[in-house]
Amino acid sequence: MQMIIANTLIEGHVVFLTAEGGWTHDIERGAVARSNEEAAALLTEAKQAEKANKVIDPYLIPVTVLNGSRQPTEYREFIRAKGPTVPVPGAQTGHH
Repeated sequence: MQMIIANTLIEGHVVFLTAEGGWTHDIERGAVARSNEEAAALLTEAKQAEKANKVIDPYLIPVTVLNGSRQPTEYREFIRAKGPTVPVPGAQTGHH
């Protein structure tokens, strides 16, 4: 299985291409390609979004399902999708 990952143009946030052609921060809502043909079609769509300045650097990443949740299989992509593996000094903790 593969998905498209990219970054938003202004904020640089990690996003995933959805089946509807939009972009989401939630890996679970991203479109999944189960064949090389589907992956090529997703990549073509993502590259068109890049040309339209909606995202930058879209590319395919391999994913698997682990405990009912999508997980990138490569460590770099796991960090991009799920966030740092250690606390980041000065980062907001979500507590207000």
